[in-house]
Parts: sequence; C-alpha cells; structure tokens
Amino acid sequence: MATLTDQALAGDAAENADVEWLRLLVGDWQLIADLGFADLVLWVRDETGEFVASRQCRPSTGSTIHETDIVGSRPTENQRDRLERAASELRIQRDREPQWYGGVAVREEAIPVVRGGRCIGVITRQTNLATARTPGRLEIHYIEGADEIIRMISRGEFPHPAAPAMSRRGAPRVGDGFIRLDSDGAVLFASPNAISCLHRLGVTGELTRQSLSRVITEQMDASSTPDETLPLVLTGRAPWRTDIEANRAVLSLRAVPLTVSGRRVGAVVLCRDVTELRRREREIMTKDATIREIHHRVKNNLQTVAALLRLQARRTQIPEARTALAEAMRRVATIAVVHETLSQTFDETVAFDDVVDRSLRLAADVASPEAQVRTVREGRFGTLRAEVATPLALVLTELVTNAVEHGFPGKSSGEVIIKCERTEGNLTVIISDTGVGLRRPTEAQVFAEGEPDIDDLSGLDEVWQEGINGLGSQIVRTLVTGELQGTIEWRSPDSGGTEVILQAPLQDLS
Repeated sequence: MATLTDQALAGDAAENADVEWLRLLVGDWQLIADLGFADLVLWVRDETGEFVASRQCRPSTGSTIHETDIVGSRPTENQRDRLERAASELRIQRDREPQWYGGVAVREEAIPVVRGGRCIGVITRQTNLATARTPGRLEIHYIEGADEIIRMISRGEFPHPAAPAMSRRGAPRVGDGFIRLDSDGAVLFASPNAISCLHRLGVTGELTRQSLSRVITEQMDASSTPDETLPLVLTGRAPWRTDIEANRAVLSLRAVPLTVSGRRVGAVVLCRDVTELRRREREIMTKDATIREIHHRVKNNLQTVAALLRLQARRTQIPEARTALAEAMRRVATIAVVHETLSQTFDETVAFDDVVDRSLRLAADVASPEAQVRTVREGRFGTLRAEVATPLALVLTELVTNAVEHGFPGKSSGEVIIKCERTEGNLTVIISDTGVGLRRPTEAQVFAEGEPDIDDLSGLDEVWQEGINGLGSQIVRTLVTGELQGTIEWRSPDSGGTEVILQAPLQDLS
C-alpha cells in the first residue's frame, strides 16, 4: 500500500511543503472528528490521478461508520463526483440526501484541503445519522466548532504550522474539557468537564461572558512566574499549548484560533487536568537526577580507586605484583568509563560505541606501551542496557589487552580489529589481530589437518598458554557465559594472527 508521502507526491501535492501540510492535518484531525461526532477520510490522488483513501480517523465521542479500515480503497461513483467537485471548485460539497453504508444512513461532506490556493487533497466527513444525538448546548457548540475548523481547512487556514500535535503526552482532548471563546477572549460556552477542571484551580461562579484570561490569572500566586505563552493561549490568539499551576492543581491548555480570511473571530480552548501526570513526571525527573548523580559518584570513586592502584603499582618493586596492580587498574578504569557515560544520560542505556572506543584505546596503550598497536572498530554496537554494557566492556578490554600483550612479541606495530554485527536475534563480535597467532610457526604443520581442540594446549606457544589460561581469560569466560549468556571461541586462521568470536543473544542485551 502506498504511503501518504508516496500518494501525495504522485499527484497534486507535488511539493514537500504540501506533504508536510497533509501530515500536520492528519496529526491534528482527531479534534475535528471528536467535535463533529464524525468519521474523517483523507483522499489524495495516486499516480494515475484517481482518488484513493490515504488516512482515516474515527471519533472518540460517538460510534464509527467504518468497522474496518478503508485506507487504500477507491471512492464510490457518487463519492468520486463529490470529491472532484470539491477539488475543482475549492468549496465544501454536501449532499441533501443521505448516503447508505451497510444499511446505515450517513450524511457526507467533501472538504477540499487547500494550501496556497490549490487543492492538495479532499476530506470526507461522514456522520452516522442512526446514532445522531438530540442536540443540546454541548452538541451544538461541539458541531459549530467543528464546522468552523472545516471551513478553515477549505480556505487554507488550518492546520496551524506552529500548533502542537494532539498526540503529545498530556495533550488535552475534546472530552477532557471544551471552552469556546469569542474574538475578545470571553467565554461563550464551557463544557461540564471544563468547568470541573477550572474548579480545581479555584475558579468559581458563572463563566459565560467572563474573560477566561482574567478568571484564571486571578487564581495564580502573585509570586509565581507564568509561562510567557499563557496570555496568548487564554485569549485564543495563538495556536499554542501551555500549563498553568494554581492551588496545587495543574491544567494543560491548548488554544485553536478560529479565523475567517485571516481575521480571528473566536477560539476553541481545550483543557485537561494533568495534576497527577505532572506529579509523576516530577518524580521520574527526580529519580533520573538521583540515578545520574549516583553514576557520577560511582565513576569518581572508581577513578579514585584506579589512581590508588596506579600509585601502588609504581611503588611496588615486585614485577608480578606491579603487573597485577596495573591490570586491576585497567579493569576499574573500564568500569568507570561506563558509569561516566551513564551519568550523562537520562536513562539506563549506553551508547556503547563511544564506550568501547575509549576503553579499547586505553587497553592497547596500557598493555603494550613500547609497541604501536592500533585498534579499529568495524560496525556499530548501538545502544545497550547498563547491566550489559559493563560486562561486555570488560570482556572486550580483556580480549584486546590479551591480543596486544601476547600477539605481538618482538613487533613494533600491529593492528587489532573489533568487528561487530547486530542481527535480529544475536550479537556477534569478532576480535582479530595481525600478531603471531596461537601457535609457533615451527609447529604450524602439526595442526595442518584442521583446527585442534583449544583445550589441548600441548602445541601452543607458552605466552599464548598464559593468555588463554590466565586470569584475564578466566574473567572473560565467566562474564560471557554468566552475565551475557553467550559463547566464546578462539581460532587461528590460515591468514595468520588470532581470531576470537563472541556471540550473545541480542534480546538480552538491547
């Protein structure tokens, strides 16, 4: 099925700005469907110039006509004539006689979507007459508001490019609270839910003919600093959204100016009580800040431990002890890099590519200060959870350190390549080097008949026996099989050097 962009670009909406206009419209037309108690369908022309249903919207304030999606379908003959007239005349087309859908009487209108004096699509508004409500004050003001916005669409005055989308978190909806203002910002009508929301702020008494801006600002604490957009929203002068807090309650307000040929004639203001939502958001922000501070302090403490180990290694006269302290310092520093990254984010995930680049560069420098060994990363690790990033960073650091320490004896330079591949169900990391490999060159022919069991160390070089059975490799095996639930394998390819293959389930990492 063609997308909205494909369909729009194929026909009249041949400019990117037209496509964006349609995106803004369908991102905000739930407001129109709810106010009008009607289904909305957006029709655009395909590559053949024929109309096709591109998007549809069902009302949350009434029953829908279309139980199944009609996106991708063609209009009926009657619909096609109505769509063509709306597109050519740039006027709303209404049929006097109802249409029938599955035995249900439907009143249908075709509204041209106009931008820059051109029709870039047509919306049909379909109202189910079988479930039409007896019009009361609420229904009348709802429908009048929908009619005003529909006419704005046909004149190219809606959507407002600066308006926030209805899908944003905490955005007020029609059922949450509906207020209609005149051109001076006075209240013409307020729904019962809107009155309840205003009561939470402390607003009492009759609202009709009162200035919404005045009655709300009277409830605000004189010491509080209101949002600079508040006056424009409360008077309906700008299509913006803002929050207001008073008497321990928080309201989210959104204004939709109603215009005729660019002249403002009134506004629709939606309101929603978001007191509990904002309270939970503040709690989350506080917890996030606390977690970041914890990671920051852990990072500082780990760096302090690494510095102490470095000082101790410098004062130790025993070579074996100095080496052990240096390795411990390197491992602590690797963990500190992960926590430093976590202290800079709002969640418990890590952009692992940055972490691995820093830790592996440090590992190569510390492991072989006299040799120029370059570390190269191929592919992307992406984002990993914190509880996985730490063991994986330690594993990779140990493997690179092992390759540098034991793979380049007598060499002044070399290269270690870390190749990462993320698939739908698995993470594969291959660490290869240009070193001497697992076996002495003089013993290469002993193993010419395929790869031997790596547990058979009889043919291995003594330095590589230490590398595979040393503390670093024991740490690697424990972390891979325990923390990452994966596997690891050492190989000596025919091209030379050493290759370590690490595999772990991706669903446990991302």
